[in-house]
Amino acid sequence: MTRHPRRNLRGTVALLAAALATLGAAGVHRLAGAAAAGDDGPYTTADATREAYGRPFATLDEAGRPAFFRGRSLFRQSWVVAPAQDAEVDGLGPLYNRLACLSCHPKNGRGQAPAGPDERMQSMLVRLSVPGSGPHGGPKPHPAYGDQLNEEGIPGVPGEGRAAVHWEEEAVALGDGEVVRLRRPRLEFRDLAYGPLDGVLTSPRVGQAVFGLGLLDAVPDRELARMAREAKPDGVGGRVNRVWDAQRGRTVAGRFGWKANMPSLRQQIAGAMAGDLGITSDLFPAANCTPAQAACRAAPNGGTPELSGAQLDAIETYLARLAAPRPRPREGGERGAALFAAAGCPACHRPRLMTGATVAGARHGIPAGTAFAPYTDLLVHDMGDGLADGRPDFAASGREWRTAPLWGLGLQALVNGHTYLLHDGRARNATEAILWHGGEARIARDRFAAMARADRAALLAFLYSL
Repeated sequence: MTRHPRRNLRGTVALLAAALATLGAAGVHRLAGAAAAGDDGPYTTADATREAYGRPFATLDEAGRPAFFRGRSLFRQSWVVAPAQDAEVDGLGPLYNRLACLSCHPKNGRGQAPAGPDERMQSMLVRLSVPGSGPHGGPKPHPAYGDQLNEEGIPGVPGEGRAAVHWEEEAVALGDGEVVRLRRPRLEFRDLAYGPLDGVLTSPRVGQAVFGLGLLDAVPDRELARMAREAKPDGVGGRVNRVWDAQRGRTVAGRFGWKANMPSLRQQIAGAMAGDLGITSDLFPAANCTPAQAACRAAPNGGTPELSGAQLDAIETYLARLAAPRPRPREGGERGAALFAAAGCPACHRPRLMTGATVAGARHGIPAGTAFAPYTDLLVHDMGDGLADGRPDFAASGREWRTAPLWGLGLQALVNGHTYLLHDGRARNATEAILWHGGEARIARDRFAAMARADRAALLAFLYSL
């Protein structure tokens, strides 16, 4: 079956032509950010090799290097089962997904989904919940399996089961007759160890890139609120997800995670350590065992907590000071920037954000007022039925997703060896990712679909220059 974009393509072409005619060079610079301030600053890197996602800020001095490299070691190391002699990284599990952070964020980049049902998840996992609200307004964990399927268990503790991915395809016809095949995942659960997953809500997620997080962490909450209030074209909205801050003990703005369900880089790290590796911390002190998992609850631990405050500090220092790749010139990129702007993409994928300061001073050593170009607004947007997972996460609905940053996109194939995108890795390239956009992004998607093939190629050239 061939599915056609729902907007009238002839009218969309006229809208696009009018937008390009009236935009002008200044508008391209402002909206597309082809030369956004901060692109050549000390918090970005010109490295365009396979190591591009792993470079520190140029401002990292000798005093800060020990913590940075200790954090890098902890991020890369495999954790082991407790008790272990002479091991700084014991306490794995009792239930877990992977042995190391790097497993889901290879070379600090993006993970990918399995090619089919017989391939194991390597850098992907499945979030779980049941209808209703859990603690502090978050997702309500499944009573037997919790909030994440942990496929692995330490000796004596059964893993929870397996999630197999089946791909289902459909065809989309573009304005010039080109047909693009889109795929969506269907999950099958196998070998469930703790009973059926009755009434479960699921959301498969691949690991996200982890560079530039210190810059995103330094954007003030008030700036997120301002962007949410700002009037936007084409029916675009966007709002702040309100989430629980375990460190401050109150509800605040969310900014990290596929649904912006984490308030800070520190809590994002601690949450991933708890959910993915079963490593406790001061922020998440409870082992990831449900009442139905007796062997899990009886298993030994690696201390209380297993991740010390100093270790968490080091990992935070490492991730907060990873530089973002700078844009690189690419043939067709300048016209592509104009088309990106005219299509309306910068309404969500904002090229310019600004850091703020804390009461204690600069956050992560980044001065207030530092401009950078992540191509995100950190807000959640209704992306339509096609991308909906039906699983609410705090204030974000089952149709809402955080705007994914686009910086570093053009180096993904080199660094990670694939071009898969979106929260579940369904998009095999940027074209497919755009065509999955719906809801608030429907008009921008339809403009892209209505473009001539050469114009689409130019817009993609701009994206791959980032």
